[in-house]
Amino acid sequence: MSTSLKKTELNAVHHNLGAKMIEFAGFEMPVSYSGVNEEHINVRKNVGVFDVSHMGEFFITGEQAEDLLQKVTTNDVSKLYDGKAQYTCMPNEDGGIVDDFILYRFHQQKYMVVANASNIEKDFNWIVDHNEFDARVDDRSEEYSLLAIQGPKAVEAMQPLYKDDLNDIKFYHFKVDEFAECEDVIISGTGYTGSGGLEIYFKNKYARKIWDSVIDAGKEFNIQPTGLAARDTLRLEMGLCLYGNDIDDTTSPIEAKLGWITKFTKDFINADQLKKQKEEGVSRKLTAFMVEGKAIPRHGFSILDQDDQQIGYVTSGTRSPMLEKPIGLGYVKVGNHRVGDNFYVQIRKRKVLARVVKLPFYKPSS
Repeated sequence: MSTSLKKTELNAVHHNLGAKMIEFAGFEMPVSYSGVNEEHINVRKNVGVFDVSHMGEFFITGEQAEDLLQKVTTNDVSKLYDGKAQYTCMPNEDGGIVDDFILYRFHQQKYMVVANASNIEKDFNWIVDHNEFDARVDDRSEEYSLLAIQGPKAVEAMQPLYKDDLNDIKFYHFKVDEFAECEDVIISGTGYTGSGGLEIYFKNKYARKIWDSVIDAGKEFNIQPTGLAARDTLRLEMGLCLYGNDIDDTTSPIEAKLGWITKFTKDFINADQLKKQKEEGVSRKLTAFMVEGKAIPRHGFSILDQDDQQIGYVTSGTRSPMLEKPIGLGYVKVGNHRVGDNFYVQIRKRKVLARVVKLPFYKPSS
């Protein structure tokens, strides 16, 4: 593997654990440890820990920080309050999406954007290029590490590392506090798995101490290091979008069924075109489907109607470890996208029947 790849602070830990390492977004990252299915199921039932320190962190500060963010994002930043987070996206000027991310408000003049690893430079430049306000944009991605501690037992397992009640940190809320005897840790009730848990951001110097503390605290709850492969299957079972697959520079938030984070109560980049899409409708929609049999739909496979006419394409697909069935997302022509509709996926030389289903594919019990 190329020595030019970036490495997280925990890279040596992953190698020592025997993780299978791959190149991802310019980083050498663990894709799996014990195996995708085992790691996936353990997150659903117990608790898993992901090193996702490749993600980007930008801090937006200043008197007009909110004004800048209102301009470049689709969601309504004014609805945030101190200690609240928000899922949002940045639209481009052509109807597509620059990136989707979580936005954190510390106070009225300080916010944090958590960008997808593959988009760090693009996102930063986009925000800076549109900064006509009294606001400062700082890329501090290389200063921070990030662990996602996910699963129904995550909060209980991590409680010994935090002085207050972790249950007080509700979904999409956060606190900045001491954690595992380390200062200024951002403890967030967010995640990308649908099984609950925490995400914690901290300075790189604390990475090994916090990792060891998390593993030690989670032992009696069967905590397992978990790689990017299970992160992908977990998010897909919930129908969560992956940038570069399900959304990109050519897909609009309305097409991607992200109208719920697209608020026309304010002005933002390309708002007029997106509002027109919402009012007049679009020609395709991101659609969830389940495939009959065992064949797995993959990114880029064609979706066909009963007359063999292409009506869309697959954006994400896998075999659900919890349902033990093939599942997928794809853009499908409107009129073929309703729950209960049938179409076909071209999987190699075969046409395989698929049925449109409601998200999420899998509902965690807790």
